[in-house]
Amino acid sequence: MDLVKTLSDRYLKEEVPQVSVGDTVRVTVRVKEGSRERNQAFEGTVIAKKHGGINETITVRRISYGVGCEKIFPLNSPSIVSIDTVRRGKVRRAKLYYLRDRVGKAAKVKEQL
Repeated sequence: MDLVKTLSDRYLKEEVPQVSVGDTVRVTVRVKEGSRERNQAFEGTVIAKKHGGINETITVRRISYGVGCEKIFPLNSPSIVSIDTVRRGKVRRAKLYYLRDRVGKAAKVKEQL
């Protein structure tokens, strides 16, 4: 048990950003295409946070050209360059899976002041 903890502590990031469910975030990911590398941003609403420690993940959802797109990002992954909070959301649930059935203004999350 101690060996697993020491291994996972080695790969934890020093500063994991404070992200909560309902926030609109911009996740910048390092993408490798052949021999080249570039950074690509994915902006959307956090609809779920799961696990903890080294396995912690967030699910980010956005609507792109009328189609809903969700991506799951491990917070401690070395391919994630940065996670920036664009706006804070005011929600009363831990999981926002109900946003999958909504379109347009109904899919908005109120901003926390």
